Amino acid sequence: MAEHEHVRVAVIGSGFGGLGAAVRLRREGITDFVVLERAAGVGGTWRDNSYPGCACDVPSHLYSFSFAPNPDWPRTFSGQEHIRAYLEHVTDTFRLRPHIRFDSEVRVMTWDTEKLRWRIETSGGTLTADVVVSATGPLSDPKIPEIPGLDSFPGKVFHSARWDHDYDLRGKRVAMVGTGASAIQIVPAVQPQVASLTLFQRTAPWVMPRMDRAISGVERSLHRGLPFTTQLRRGLLWGIRELQVQAFTKHPDGLGLVERLARRNIARAVKDPALRARLTPDYRIGCKRILLSNTYYPALARPNVDVVAGGLGEIRGSTLVAADGTEAEVDAIIFGTGFHVTDLPIAERVVGADGRTLAEHWKGGMAALRGATAAGFPNWMTIIGPNTGLGNSSMILMIESQLNYMADYLRQLGVLGGRAALDARPSAVGTWNRRVQDRMRRTVWNTGGCTSWYLDSSGRNTTIWPGTTTEFRRATRRVDLAEYAVLRPPTAQKPDLKIVDAEDVSA
Repeated sequence: MAEHEHVRVAVIGSGFGGLGAAVRLRREGITDFVVLERAAGVGGTWRDNSYPGCACDVPSHLYSFSFAPNPDWPRTFSGQEHIRAYLEHVTDTFRLRPHIRFDSEVRVMTWDTEKLRWRIETSGGTLTADVVVSATGPLSDPKIPEIPGLDSFPGKVFHSARWDHDYDLRGKRVAMVGTGASAIQIVPAVQPQVASLTLFQRTAPWVMPRMDRAISGVERSLHRGLPFTTQLRRGLLWGIRELQVQAFTKHPDGLGLVERLARRNIARAVKDPALRARLTPDYRIGCKRILLSNTYYPALARPNVDVVAGGLGEIRGSTLVAADGTEAEVDAIIFGTGFHVTDLPIAERVVGADGRTLAEHWKGGMAALRGATAAGFPNWMTIIGPNTGLGNSSMILMIESQLNYMADYLRQLGVLGGRAALDARPSAVGTWNRRVQDRMRRTVWNTGGCTSWYLDSSGRNTTIWPGTTTEFRRATRRVDLAEYAVLRPPTAQKPDLKIVDAEDVSA
């Protein structure tokens, strides 16, 4: 990277969001852009998460770009290696590699008020950009809880997203901390290898059967020969999930039938009444993400597995002590404890127009206009921003909606002409956020009686979108200039015209 390279757009991250942004930029005729990637390869969370059993819980044909359908998915729910291969394929098909700067971790991004551009310092050099698109994603920085005594543990410790493939688990006494989406895949994958497996469960998850199967050669040939069949399959998968949204957002009591099915799933796989009681959640299904597995419960019922329902409270040498006093001697600890979602590390590296970081602005909770832009951070937008997550469908749908917003954002800058920047008005951000939070109050994520990673430290849900993907697509189809202040360089006009109201521009 040149020391003072300047680009029209800098994209941060090369997961689904970053690669999608790069493709959209090229399709919009914009080639003056770079993708800054801290690692040595593309893939984002599907590069970093390579633990045994890693797979997606969204059907393959829905968990892919609409503009890059894949007729050759091998299974209805694809594994990590297939998803990463798909992202590599997208990278090559759309000729994105010349734009990617690998091993270029962003250290700080600072807005230059005089020049109306971002100065970006990375581990690979410094550059400037007119617009920044942050696509680091919420599942990129692992979160390990502060456990007393962890530093003095003599054995092996790693997070599920930083799996140590050189460490042999065979014959070891292993502790699995956490019961989220990663843990329920890791447990059945490693259980047959280890001498003993102790699962430290703070909160039991609801787990439904995973309707996974191999996609036959006939089906794949059909999808290759008749592309509309792939679109039809995707459309059906999407439609089913759109119909489910009402139960999550407006009628949580309607999830009772699903909950009864989940209880039967536990009863079929776990015959021990005491274990079954420990594995039965005490909150409404859907409050935390519903997990899918056919092997999790059977693995927990094996003789070499112990489920501790107290959560990990302390470590004394090689002894792990649960909150209820249960002890276990182990050789290795695997943390499946999630990520920094409501306290995004990238926010500490973005310095806005007033000299404060995005993390400081979001101290009271994340908030962004249409999940994309923040007041005081001109020409900066994020993909998978606040309140854009989903509890039952594919995030690729939300990403593509935000890419539509990004494309129109850049078109509006082009229409304005000259050097210009758009800064989300605080009033617009506040109005949008209030509407989202008002809708959130009645959802199962807020009323279901659980504590989830959807909630921030103050108990506010700043993660999930409380509606359908169709509603979000409508909300992000166009940029409304009335929601933005238009900035011009101070040297280009009289001082009292430094900020031009969008109403004046449209007039």
